[in-house]
Amino acid sequence: MSLMSTAQLHLLERYLDLTATRQALLVSNIANVDTPGYHTRDIDFSGELSRASEAEENAPTEPFVREVKGLNARPDGNNVSVDREGLLLSQVQLQFNAASQLVQDQFKLLKMAITSGG
Repeated sequence: MSLMSTAQLHLLERYLDLTATRQALLVSNIANVDTPGYHTRDIDFSGELSRASEAEENAPTEPFVREVKGLNARPDGNNVSVDREGLLLSQVQLQFNAASQLVQDQFKLLKMAITSGG
């Protein structure tokens, strides 16, 4: 295993992939708030992270996208709640920022090991 391919970086890569996928889904839900019959879509983030962490290192992250059940639908059949999607977007942004910071920390440790190795 190379210094650039650690288990921690691999897991962080998967985590970032899933947050980016979820963000795209949430934005798509908001964009379709006025589309009659549109149903909110999402991923089971923790389940997909667990599945992705067990996958082979070079396997692509392909989460299962599903319709969200149990949301109130309007008379036109659309069940998107802008409040729900906005809250989840905030959560995803915090998750992405935290994971990005952890990636930066991993590279800082690597840089410190290289420069102080004398």
